[in-house]
Amino acid sequence: MRKSVFTNPDKCTGCGICELACTAFHEKKYGLRKSRIRTVKIGDTARVSMTCRLCDKPPCVNVCPKSVLRQSAETGVIMVDEKKCNGCGWCIQACQFGVMFLHPTNKVVIACDLCDGDPQCVKDCPEEALEMTTSDAFSSQVRGSAARGLVEATKKE
Repeated sequence: MRKSVFTNPDKCTGCGICELACTAFHEKKYGLRKSRIRTVKIGDTARVSMTCRLCDKPPCVNVCPKSVLRQSAETGVIMVDEKKCNGCGWCIQACQFGVMFLHPTNKVVIACDLCDGDPQCVKDCPEEALEMTTSDAFSSQVRGSAARGLVEATKKE
């Protein structure tokens, strides 16, 4: 099964270090608008980092009018032909997770490429909130955490 980067919302503080690690790796300098992972605010207080989910049938690839995007059969990573991309943004609009972005300088789409299999965001997260894993394994962890929380809440009553 394919692995992608998942965020444990119980551990993520929204510090943004993952965004800095991403831009340092890809751009060789810092620039949050050039990051392929983004920290988003959920509600009034929660913040969590999000990146490409490596969908089985990615709408971003299917909607591209110039066939600029393709998905690696092996890793699931969305690859961009930067020479053909005109920055139309159809893929950005098609992404249901909001994790495709337009590079602010060269105006081509960018998405998580897993840093060639060694995601810097995962390595540099000070809270160990990011993990490269399968969606099934992550879902199992979330369910386990929720169950433990329910047990603890029941004990307090």
